[in-house]
Amino acid sequence: MVERLSALVIGAGPAGLMAAQELGRAGVSVVVTDAKPSVARKLLMAGKSGLNLTKDEGFDDFLHAYGDAAPVLRPMLRQFGPDQVQDWAKALGQDLFTGSSGRVFPKAMKASPLLRAWLGDLARLGVEIRPRWRWVGWNGTFGFDTPDGRRDLHPDICVLACGGASWARLGSDGAWAGLFGPGDLSPFRPANMGFIVDWSDHMRPHFGQPLKNIALHAGDRAVRAECVISKRGLEGGGIYAVSRDLRNGAALYLDLLPDLTVEDIRTRLTRTDPKQSVKNRLRKALKLDPAKLALIMECARPLPADIAPVLKHLPVPLVGPRPIDEAISTAGGLRFDALDAGLMLKTHPGTFAAGEMLDWEAPTGGYLLTGCLATGRWAGRAAAEYLQQRSASTPR
Repeated sequence: MVERLSALVIGAGPAGLMAAQELGRAGVSVVVTDAKPSVARKLLMAGKSGLNLTKDEGFDDFLHAYGDAAPVLRPMLRQFGPDQVQDWAKALGQDLFTGSSGRVFPKAMKASPLLRAWLGDLARLGVEIRPRWRWVGWNGTFGFDTPDGRRDLHPDICVLACGGASWARLGSDGAWAGLFGPGDLSPFRPANMGFIVDWSDHMRPHFGQPLKNIALHAGDRAVRAECVISKRGLEGGGIYAVSRDLRNGAALYLDLLPDLTVEDIRTRLTRTDPKQSVKNRLRKALKLDPAKLALIMECARPLPADIAPVLKHLPVPLVGPRPIDEAISTAGGLRFDALDAGLMLKTHPGTFAAGEMLDWEAPTGGYLLTGCLATGRWAGRAAAEYLQQRSASTPR
């Protein structure tokens, strides 16, 4: 038996919930399905270390983080960018604060208070959420594997918000891609991921140590941020910020002393006893911590007589990115040229798409979540307008 619906949203992450919110506000009856037992699992996981909602910066700088997808996303982020995300969170009762880097967080830090308030709003709008409903096919209807067996839904409109292909245990496994033709998709690739380095045993004591007050250079991109030495390589926000360039083949160089020039470094080193070891001279003259010193010994041997330029441009030999399921997010997914301006699939009128399943990527720091919310809102509004136009044109 096929169940008829006004609106269906597949995927209960931030993009799907935002689409459901906009449909509900438009007076549309909405059912949201999700393959997992509970909603927004990736959002909750991200919130464990502090939920970075967005970044408070100028719109052009903010938009630049989206790279090649920026022109397509511009109108969506213009309508629901950093300012609007903050207003939305405040309307859900969340007090916010902005860190020194411009990143915006709830004062509670965790995602759970915001999510509870959001789900309460959705319930008041009449949105129904059906967990453990996995989308498995479509052929005139949308088929699901559910706790009660196979179920088929026939909605008037649908918003797909199925996520990317990372963190499969949280629901983003990319399995939905098998339901589309290859011409609709760009291949999935890891984004915001760590990179493998084949460390020598010399580095073992420094696993887990942060590299603070550094700048990372990859191709034309340079960021001042931290990263972490792990037993598998380098991880953390700084690496994530340049991961797109590294994935595309750029080499990684670290500036271990971004506040000093090469000449500053040389001058300080001349004040040390040349009879001492290079390691001791670096430690005393430049106050380098053990992790940085170890990295120099790992990556710069044999040490040149003039080591100052190396400290400003230390090459780190990367083997490659960590596997896609360890990535925070993915590039690839539904191509924008398979969608119209309202994010409706050209081959499936009445079916829209949003969130990480679209072919865009952005660094961590609030850009990912804002992009998901903005595209979910855009798709939800476009779907509601489509339904309204369809109803108006249907003879009574």
